[in-house]
Amino acid sequence: MELTKQQVAAVIDSTILKPEATREDVLALLAEARELGCGAICVSPSMLPISDATRHDDPAIATVAGFPSGKHASLIKATEARFAVENGAVEVDVVVDIAAAAAGDENALVSELMTVREAVQPPVVLKVILETAVLGEDQLRAAVRACITIGADYVKTSTGFHPAGGATVQAVAIMADELEKAGKLAPFGMSEDVRRAAGLMGVKASGGIRDWDTAVAMIEAGATRLGVSSARAILT
Repeated sequence: MELTKQQVAAVIDSTILKPEATREDVLALLAEARELGCGAICVSPSMLPISDATRHDDPAIATVAGFPSGKHASLIKATEARFAVENGAVEVDVVVDIAAAAAGDENALVSELMTVREAVQPPVVLKVILETAVLGEDQLRAAVRACITIGADYVKTSTGFHPAGGATVQAVAIMADELEKAGKLAPFGMSEDVRRAAGLMGVKASGGIRDWDTAVAMIEAGATRLGVSSARAILT
């Protein structure tokens, strides 16, 4: 796939979620994302609001909920997500109950995720982190179907914090295939407004993407967003 740096930058969620991150680190991330043309930045909810994120051309502000373990009560995740939106986030990446995903329990996943979706309704972008390295193919496909059912905007591979590992080309391909089977897969480069209007979903690859070749491989497998903590290294 022939991709420009601008095309790749536009689908990058430039991320800083390490516990020791400061507000100064977040402002530096925002400045870098502006310079590189990244589509979004993703920060911990305690870093919101970001006082300097006021320009009309700023990247979207994303945050996380139930992070990184996913072992939070559904109402806690929903409340965290809603509070983050009230403080300036327009995108929320929520971690599923990984045990329910590993058990292939679609009903449990739907019940949990519907609570979060109701708390942060469109146009807030909801991405669901499945921790794909923990799941087999059948469990991963079941989790994607649950995300379709509750009207998520993206399915996402990983937190980047689980010892099992991060994103793989195989996991991205499976997620994209399951969305395509349901007629829900958004093509690469589609704008958020058009994707939402068409009722389509994207795939976010995150966890261990540190160079250009890996980023392109994820996109070729079906990723339409990339979560990275080293945007400059990838793009330069």
